[in-house]
Amino acid sequence: MTDVIIIGSGPAGVSAALYTARAGLSTLVFGGRPSALEKAVSIENYYGVAPMSGPDLYETGLRQLAAVGAEWRREEVVGLGFGDGAPPCFTVESAPASGPARYAARAVILAAGNARKSPDLPGLAALEGHGVSYCAVCDGFFFRGKRVGILGGGAYAAHEAAYLAGLTGDVTLFTDGQPLTAPLPDGVRLEERPLQALMGEEKLTGVRLQDGSLAELEGLFIALGSASAADFAVKLGILSEKGRIAVDDDQQTNVPGVFAAGDCTAAIKQVAVAAGQGAVAGLAAIRYVRQMKKA
Repeated sequence: MTDVIIIGSGPAGVSAALYTARAGLSTLVFGGRPSALEKAVSIENYYGVAPMSGPDLYETGLRQLAAVGAEWRREEVVGLGFGDGAPPCFTVESAPASGPARYAARAVILAAGNARKSPDLPGLAALEGHGVSYCAVCDGFFFRGKRVGILGGGAYAAHEAAYLAGLTGDVTLFTDGQPLTAPLPDGVRLEERPLQALMGEEKLTGVRLQDGSLAELEGLFIALGSASAADFAVKLGILSEKGRIAVDDDQQTNVPGVFAAGDCTAAIKQVAVAAGQGAVAGLAAIRYVRQMKKA
């Protein structure tokens, strides 16, 4: 079992990992989709660092990780849940090219940003909570034996579709005109035609495709792109406030052992803020894991 798993390898995640690894805790960092830092043209307001590009600063962080013995993997995390047995632990699922992988951790730090993606489809906003959901683990139970769909075409969408296939025998993965980039789960149908609108008034009744045809559905789960920290927070029942994950002064969420740092918690989205929150989360995770090991 890994002591600390960090989801996200931007400034918050790497900063946290530098502290946990230097404290002697086994530390595994996942960096699936490119972080906001990797897309920054230039960083010119970070204390003590000469102006450099976002990608250069990102790579510097990864070299620091390697130097302190933390492990970094460019794998997309698609699942997070509670582990079995005692002491309490967490399970993290990733989707490497070689196939699904599962890891156990004593503590988890969420640092994967907060950019939940919603499609621009007529009818979506009105039907959220009335057949439209963003979490298969949370709401799949209510659609047992019903006809459901998943909107997305990547590893995260495939993971959600596979979960739903275990609850109902009628699951369709809608890629909305985009290519499927992950293996199609067993028992799941594929629909690649673009969507036009969601149908239904008080509850979802289906989706209309751009060619005018109608696919009848009782539930539609949105899983576009990669899972964000907000997506993982929902799965564990972690509280949010005003679109940000709620944390205490130690960056700990309402779930003991789960911490969050960076853009998913901060109102000010700056490298300096993310790095500072990551340091606080890392130090708090060290205390938490050491107390667990003493118990």
